[in-house]
Amino acid sequence: MPFDRRVKIAPSILSADFADFGREIQAIEAQGADWVHVDVMDGHFVPNLTFGPPAVKAFRRHVKTVMDVHLMIAPVDPFIEAYADAGADILTAHLEAGPHSHRTLQAIRGAGMKAGIALNPGTPAQAVEPLLDLTDLICVMTVNPGFGGQKFLDMTAKIRALRSLIGDRPIHIEIDGGVDPVTAPLVVAAGADVLVAGSAVFRGGSVDDPAPYGQNIRAIRDAANAAT
Repeated sequence: MPFDRRVKIAPSILSADFADFGREIQAIEAQGADWVHVDVMDGHFVPNLTFGPPAVKAFRRHVKTVMDVHLMIAPVDPFIEAYADAGADILTAHLEAGPHSHRTLQAIRGAGMKAGIALNPGTPAQAVEPLLDLTDLICVMTVNPGFGGQKFLDMTAKIRALRSLIGDRPIHIEIDGGVDPVTAPLVVAAGADVLVAGSAVFRGGSVDDPAPYGQNIRAIRDAANAAT
């Protein structure tokens, strides 16, 4: 998985048709998705409950790009091997999910995956500084995780701070929450390069009419690229 800072669109399949995940994944990839984002929630670290390792393993058969798995669970460490076996390319854990993030990132890399660390809106950029040399991706939450119907939170100052801390390290800055053609240029101008989008991608389309997915992806990408 070569590193570059070109803008990448990672549709979140949490907004897809739950009865047709395989074809939904195929449709978004055919329409230009760079990565496929999978939100794992445990009903404990966050209120919602979504997918476990068997479901993620089933998704893997359909993903031809990059499967980006975001764990909103606690604890994380007992499940790292299961998500490696399920085929995650990138596994992201929340800094707030446990006291041993350093060990968690080591374990993720040790299991053969790229290691991500996610920051809730209330967690400052500086909290991740001691972990940068173990990190391949930093996910900046621009909503509070696990709660629906939230507005985008402006985290551009945090993104700029992270970009400065990262320097020339090969670390992606991913944005998760409220990304659309209006907010995408704000976060990309601040230094982000991976944009997770749910309803902004899936709105108006379906597996039988996937063209709107492509239109939505292009709209986000074009708006983001205009800010670079």
